[in-house]
Amino acid sequence: MRLKIFLFCLVLFGLLSCKTKKKETLTVSVSFSESIGSENVDGRLLLMFASDSIREPRFQISAGLNAQPIFGMDVEGMTTDQTQVFDNEIFGFPYTSLSELPPGEYYVQALLHVYETFELSTGHTVKLPMDNGEGQKWNRSPGNLYSKPLKIEIQEGVAQQISLVMDEKIPPIQEPEDTPWIKHIKMKSEKLSEFWGRDMYLGAHILLPKGFNEHPEAKYPLMIFHGHFPDDFGGFRTTPPDPGLKPDYSDRFGVEGYNIIQQQEAYDFYKRWNEPDFPRFLIIEIQHPTPYYDDSYAVNSASQGPYGDAITYELIPYIEKEFRGMGEGWSRFLYGGSTGGWEALAVQVKYPGEYNGCFAACPDPIDFRAYCLTDIYQDENAYYYPSEHKKLDVPAHRDYLGHVQTTMREYNHLELVLGTKSRSGQQWDIWEATYSPQGDEGYPQRIWDKMT
Repeated sequence: MRLKIFLFCLVLFGLLSCKTKKKETLTVSVSFSESIGSENVDGRLLLMFASDSIREPRFQISAGLNAQPIFGMDVEGMTTDQTQVFDNEIFGFPYTSLSELPPGEYYVQALLHVYETFELSTGHTVKLPMDNGEGQKWNRSPGNLYSKPLKIEIQEGVAQQISLVMDEKIPPIQEPEDTPWIKHIKMKSEKLSEFWGRDMYLGAHILLPKGFNEHPEAKYPLMIFHGHFPDDFGGFRTTPPDPGLKPDYSDRFGVEGYNIIQQQEAYDFYKRWNEPDFPRFLIIEIQHPTPYYDDSYAVNSASQGPYGDAITYELIPYIEKEFRGMGEGWSRFLYGGSTGGWEALAVQVKYPGEYNGCFAACPDPIDFRAYCLTDIYQDENAYYYPSEHKKLDVPAHRDYLGHVQTTMREYNHLELVLGTKSRSGQQWDIWEATYSPQGDEGYPQRIWDKMT
């Protein structure tokens, strides 16, 4: 009887040992090569995995159903003789730890999103990613360092160590060229340069009206399009759709051949623009990226500085002087959708005498009682619905059929991986940079704990 009890305990101990045995996991060492000419670099070091090689892992990171694993850490003064190690303690998304990665084949890649140091006029010193002409896209920002994708296999119960060397640097962005119809300008903003402690610039793409060169005496009203960072003037082309263009599918709109529709609409606009009875005016798409996002939200804010004043009192008058605008508030109006809808509305409200109306389509939240699906004054938690016995995530994004693709918690956790201190360059962090007071360190104050 004692022998049976002993054997039972031995088997039970063995089973418990199997269950509690620490899982052998992956560690990844990351360094960068002397050949890329960088030294003492600050930034956010990202480690990314992808299940296929259709695109590099850095181009497959998202918060939706196609999310691929990513992990991140802050680095300061990183040099070529230093190695940073990703282990189970480094936070990630959608897996919180490397130990949670399922066995299988992956393509792995490292990228360093480089930060610059800013001495703000508020007396704070902050480290942030400067926009380098790409519109604050960490995965293609010029100057960022990255490694070539490496194919690996993660095996169950096998400890693995992998080394990645970042020996590539993203090259500069080529500026768009002027055409007979579209011009491009960039100007130094004195207001923003004073706030940021370095030269800061605003830009714009200008669509000229028909007859602009033939009538040098004419002056024109101004349409101002607000939205995300435009790399050129969009929605205008002087030729029909490309012959033989292969139609693509738009997941967003559920439409086959959306690319052909876009080109046809752009060509139709060009034809209308040239009709004899079509109104003559200037249209501008402005560029005002900040170290926090692809645009500033076009208002003054504690952590980003006086972008509203800089756009209204520096950029707009500069464009009107260069391209014969009328230069009066009654001759300007604003339009935009989503982020641009919020900006058009906000600018009209905050500068009522400088603009003569706005068309604000589907704007971002304009009332904190409906901060997407959160009431920041009443709700106890932004990530979960109140319930006594059930923990239900608050949705953050749906597709056109209403299917939930990501939640508030997931979206914010991805942002936390991409950058601490509101530095992810993503949606919730830019709202903090726009709406929040400035914290003690010079970064935006958090509206809630990003983890919980």
